[in-house]
Amino acid sequence: MTTAPTTEPLRVPPVGHDEHSWVADSDGLSTRAQVRAGSGTYLSTTPALIADLVLTLPGDLSADVDEATATLSRLDSHASSTLGPQSAELGPMSSILLRTESASSSQIENLTVGARQLALAEIDQGGSTNARTVVANVRAMEAALDLADSLDQQAVLTMHEVLLSGQRGAEQHAGRYRDSLVWVGKSGISPLGAEHVAPQAELVEAAMADLMAFVDRDDLPALVQTAVAHAQLETIHPFADGNGRTGRALIHAMLRAKGITRTVTAPVSAGLLTDTASYFEALTAFRGGDARPIVEQLARASRYAARTGAQLVDDLAAEVASSRAMLGSLRPQAAAWRLLPHLVAHPVVNASLVERLLATNAVTAQRALTQLTDAGVLHERTGLRRNRVWQHDGVLTVLDLFAQGIRRR
Repeated sequence: MTTAPTTEPLRVPPVGHDEHSWVADSDGLSTRAQVRAGSGTYLSTTPALIADLVLTLPGDLSADVDEATATLSRLDSHASSTLGPQSAELGPMSSILLRTESASSSQIENLTVGARQLALAEIDQGGSTNARTVVANVRAMEAALDLADSLDQQAVLTMHEVLLSGQRGAEQHAGRYRDSLVWVGKSGISPLGAEHVAPQAELVEAAMADLMAFVDRDDLPALVQTAVAHAQLETIHPFADGNGRTGRALIHAMLRAKGITRTVTAPVSAGLLTDTASYFEALTAFRGGDARPIVEQLARASRYAARTGAQLVDDLAAEVASSRAMLGSLRPQAAAWRLLPHLVAHPVVNASLVERLLATNAVTAQRALTQLTDAGVLHERTGLRRNRVWQHDGVLTVLDLFAQGIRRR
């Protein structure tokens, strides 16, 4: 008789719990019976301190982490070698990978948006609430990368402020630690029976100070440190809303700060999105004292990000090459050539955006749009005389196929 192999846990201190009483109030949607059932005692989390945490990695997990870290570094190198370190496409390519990652991170929170909707929202011509929310997540990711060299509590608050400032109805919570209890569960009126009841509000600031002291260390494997820091932030749940997206922005800030990704934003959230059940189970295991599952999830997501991210880079680079060929013998000084690389990050444009991207006047912007349209690179899809928008169908198709591939998995 053979037994299944066991995996050695990565021990971390489990959370504690405090007992409290809760009196549920009606939200206008719950029945009287539900309100009555929502009142009683509950246990809220007391987060463990991790600033001085000692981690002993099992050998197999250490090897897994090393491999995943190397794949992310290879993605960074691949993007540079494919497009060239001085390539005009590299900046836009980094931007579109960041947008792809932001959309995947948002989709974990059930905020789904297509590539065209997102692009329209970025030029203020889309009506989708989800798209506007994802645009705010893009800005939060950008802020996270900008703050990578100075990660502290204020940096996390700034990421959150950028995130929620663009989310209608949540602006009053932007950039502030919560002042009330939050929980993860099905009931909106009671923490009783919730999957995770976060720490009491008065514990948040001290717990975040401890977390950021852990983030500041340089004696731990970067991917392990990032996974533990992310899980700890999700355990603290320091904000009234946006905890998951802020926590995943922190992942990218740490990957940048630790030198794993220097050029592009790897679609790690896309990897997590392929198995959200295991991702959330790993966060639960972390609270129980085992960080191995969340480290494994981040390592798996990193390998997925590296493989699919490299393919996405190749596919988008191919679209740029195809578009260059379509421009044919257009004179080298034509404005269309300058606009073309920007279409990777901005596959939907209007005239005012083109003016900003090229730092030019309205006449030159319109000339570039006309040249690209005449060549078949861009298509005007509104049919309007005013508020017209043009799109690059090939780039949009590549991005939508990438998203569909995640959902299929």
